[in-house]
Amino acid sequence: MEHNFIDEQTFKNKTFTENEFEKGDYELCTFINCIFLNANLSHTRFIECEFHDCNLSSANIFDTSFQDVYFKGCKLLGLDFEKCSDFAFTIKVEQCQLNHASFYKMNLKKTLFKGSKLDGVDFTECNLSNAVFDECNLINVTFFNTNLENTNFKTSENFKIDPENNRLKGAKFSLRTIEGLLSKYQIKIE
Repeated sequence: MEHNFIDEQTFKNKTFTENEFEKGDYELCTFINCIFLNANLSHTRFIECEFHDCNLSSANIFDTSFQDVYFKGCKLLGLDFEKCSDFAFTIKVEQCQLNHASFYKMNLKKTLFKGSKLDGVDFTECNLSNAVFDECNLINVTFFNTNLENTNFKTSENFKIDPENNRLKGAKFSLRTIEGLLSKYQIKIE
């Protein structure tokens, strides 16, 4: 089977289905307003690619490689990132809907999540050390046995983090969001 190499191309307003998406290595490519809804992206490598205003919801990303990939304004609903290739996995997420995704046991050290909604995301047993959650809505997010050392939560909201079940040394929080660390104790902060 032939392995395709696609570099420095821009794809605009395309709808990719399981049979229409050409598998291979995409390097320095930009996808703008493309639809990958339920598409089969398995065994594909995205290297230094950008996705702007795309819908990748429920895409099959088994053994997909995301190496230095930037998502801006995208819908990333229901993605199982833990099934991706972990080789050089690095993403940046800005102004996205990243709901009901799973990053179970992934290395997300220094990852930036900015201005995004992460409803129901699972970060169980992840390494999120030195990550930044900048102006994110973290409602129903699961942090369990997660390394959150030096992680910045100062401008995010709606998170619940159990200090007894996560590593928090050096993590940054604002006074207005401290309730997210104490909610399990059912105390009132006024």
